[in-house]
Amino acid sequence: MSHATQALSYLKDHHAQYLEELQAFLRLPSISALSDYKSAVKDTAIWLRERLHQAGMVVSRVDETEGNPIVYAETDQDPTKPTILVYGHYDVQPVDPLDQWTHPPFTPTITDNILYARGASDDKGQVYMQLIAAEAWMKTGTLPVNLKFLFEGEEEIGSIHLDDYIRSHQDQLHADVAVISDTPMFADGVPAVCYGLRGLAALEVHIEGPRQDLHSGVFGGAVANPAHVLAQILASLHDSEGRVTVPGFYDAVDTLSATERENFGSLPFDATEFLASTGSPALYGESGYTTLERIWTRPTLEVNGMWSGFIGEGRKTIIPQSAHAKISCRLVPHQDPDDILDRVEEYLRQQCPPTVRLRIERGEGAPGSVTPLDHPATQAAVQAIRDIYHKEAAYIRMGGSIPVVVTFDTVLHIPTVLLGFALPNENFHAPNEHFHLDNFYKGAETVATLWHYLGERAES
Repeated sequence: MSHATQALSYLKDHHAQYLEELQAFLRLPSISALSDYKSAVKDTAIWLRERLHQAGMVVSRVDETEGNPIVYAETDQDPTKPTILVYGHYDVQPVDPLDQWTHPPFTPTITDNILYARGASDDKGQVYMQLIAAEAWMKTGTLPVNLKFLFEGEEEIGSIHLDDYIRSHQDQLHADVAVISDTPMFADGVPAVCYGLRGLAALEVHIEGPRQDLHSGVFGGAVANPAHVLAQILASLHDSEGRVTVPGFYDAVDTLSATERENFGSLPFDATEFLASTGSPALYGESGYTTLERIWTRPTLEVNGMWSGFIGEGRKTIIPQSAHAKISCRLVPHQDPDDILDRVEEYLRQQCPPTVRLRIERGEGAPGSVTPLDHPATQAAVQAIRDIYHKEAAYIRMGGSIPVVVTFDTVLHIPTVLLGFALPNENFHAPNEHFHLDNFYKGAETVATLWHYLGERAES
């Protein structure tokens, strides 16, 4: 029996143990956004460190930061083997609204082979999946790769201290490739390798007019209304076909290849079902692209919120003193966040009339990322999925952002394989979050098989 087969058998023989331990992990209320749970977050980090030690890690520790701790672990490091950096997060979202949960969020409950609990799929279930995949190898033979584990407790609040940690621990975190299981499959029964993410750039716009709210009967028609001005500016940011009108916004955007368009077109995507999930009356987007192409490979500019004037009950006939909006751009690979913010800011200033004052606050930014489809690590993941699911992997991108992927690229200079096993409808961040246990078990087997193929490809 090969070592890989022994590792897979070990995983299957320990299903009951792993399910019990996963539920213990999920009982810990590691909500990073709420200060009342700070001690629970610390307890979760300690639990995870101890479990990594039990799995056979030669290093397993909790590293303090100015915020929540980072859990670091590693297997024995053989310089002749490739090194894999595994990232995940043990913190979870708040549970509100609590009354919409069918079961208490930190009382794991299994119904129809589905595990319900906060963090089940995002990301404790997938973190634990990575851990047991490594343990299965270490209990039955020798790992074909070196593994390093980096688990943080602030992902759900923006990974505030992670970049500083990575920059100050570059030698410790040196690796050949990173693997993250914090993404979904494309659909039930459609395992996927995600090879691209969009980036992000954000800003706030403030239009200021008179020094205070003015009586609309006395001043209306003689003084510019900041709410009207802001609405006109925001409306000018897109043309009638959904394209962003900011000059140069698309300059760095790559043309979508025929192969990618064919791959996306072959996926079992139901536009009617997608629309129904939004509650919107109709789909909308940039002309000339499908829905998947729009959300995965095209940049966007969105108004996230806007406010001005009187919004209480009844009437207050005023010209408001100011108007405000929050804007974010989803960026595709090769778009530079600072460059995009420069262009958007310049456009806003050009559109703003002299009858009001414009103030702009620039926010955070992170570029998009893409891992080549022919990269050996990507192909190793594809082969692992083929072995366990007995079907071909879907190649997908994601419209969201995972900033640590960019940090791995720019600081550690390593690519990332995004190999997740949650389903898109498993209610991450919402009441009744859950994880299908078939994918938990198969996910662990796929990851264990990935270690085999990464080691095998390095030898060849």
